[in-house]
Amino acid sequence: MAFIEQIQFWHWLIAAVVLITLEMVVLPAVYFLWMGIAAGIVGVLMMAIPGLPFMAQIAVFTVISVVSLVVHKRYLKNNPPVTDEPTLNRRGEQYVDRVFTLEEPIVNGVGKIKVDDSIWKVMGEDMGDGGKVKVIGVDGTVFKVEAV
Repeated sequence: MAFIEQIQFWHWLIAAVVLITLEMVVLPAVYFLWMGIAAGIVGVLMMAIPGLPFMAQIAVFTVISVVSLVVHKRYLKNNPPVTDEPTLNRRGEQYVDRVFTLEEPIVNGVGKIKVDDSIWKVMGEDMGDGGKVKVIGVDGTVFKVEAV
């Protein structure tokens, strides 16, 4: 308990540096960043009010951390990052609106097409092999197709 009473502003500033460094090194998901900023704010607040009780320090740190995380998440939800490759990690979506030849006939709504060096399962109306189909959607790893 004696250590808690001896916490100075520089302890919070060191915690801020450690948390922000942890954000850069371990998990760039913008969680430790906001906690680091909150720790920095508490450190600056401790410089202005040196006798601030420990529980007040923890309360300020917690409130700033939680509020900043919630505001950041809400901001990202309303303003998603813009990218020039929106389907980069969703390979199946890259093939929507393209036309392919059936590798295996569609029987009972299920068949297969060859795309580059891969075979993909397709769902659509029954038709014979060799027919042309257009990919109209993706459900997991299965293409939804329609006859061309």
